[in-house]
Amino acid sequence: MIVHPHIDPVALQLGPVAIHWYGLTYLVAFGLFLWLASLRVKKPQFADKGWTRRDVEDLLFYGVVGVVVGGRLGFVLFYQLTRYLANPLEVFAVWKGGMSFHGGLLGVIVAMAVFGWTRKRPVMDVWDLIAPCVPTGLASGRVGNFINGELVGRPADPNLPWAMLFPNYETNPVPRHPSQVYQFLLEGMLLFVVLWWFASKPRARGLVSAVFLMGYGVLRFIAEYFRQPDKGLENFVLGMSRGQWLCVPMIVAGVAMWVWASRRSNDGAPA
Repeated sequence: MIVHPHIDPVALQLGPVAIHWYGLTYLVAFGLFLWLASLRVKKPQFADKGWTRRDVEDLLFYGVVGVVVGGRLGFVLFYQLTRYLANPLEVFAVWKGGMSFHGGLLGVIVAMAVFGWTRKRPVMDVWDLIAPCVPTGLASGRVGNFINGELVGRPADPNLPWAMLFPNYETNPVPRHPSQVYQFLLEGMLLFVVLWWFASKPRARGLVSAVFLMGYGVLRFIAEYFRQPDKGLENFVLGMSRGQWLCVPMIVAGVAMWVWASRRSNDGAPA
């Protein structure tokens, strides 16, 4: 078995200012998005429509707002609603942690819709542009989770070569799946490779976004079999965790979007 190394969550202390590793992973995520999206807008299917580096910078701003607001509200509504109804002011205590990917995704979808509306661009074009640039940010976030020793996996067979003990997670640690690593590899790197390859050629409007929704939904659903549910959410419904149930509408929406986009393409609608 492997023992999770104790890593100080503070990467750098500058007087009273503490820079946390998790904050740095967010900066890496935003930097990767800026770089990858800048490469995307140079492709003919976007450059011919007038997309520029300035648009990417504005998209990043909208995306950051969507991630933070949506991620926090999603955590409150999807995971800890009872707690925050009893203590509503804690909703704003973001420094205590508590973010939801599914909420962050909804926040980004809304933010990109607002961007498209203000710039008079089809929102589906905006989603197709950014979709392949998201998984590397997810991978970066999972690195932060691993450093913090949080979002650990479910108990694993002690004979599993990579089973890991998380002493900071529990007093009497048991061998667990390093689910942060699984998610880094699946919904981070694997999804990025698939999406970047698929989006390397012009596709009908909406297809790239559909692949993202289906891909993330399926890969996160699989990863949830190895991830320990958050405290207070250990009760499963029909054998599925809260995270898996939140993936179901993503997969359904992705399939619906794929069918819609494919039909439009077959009918000769503009890409």
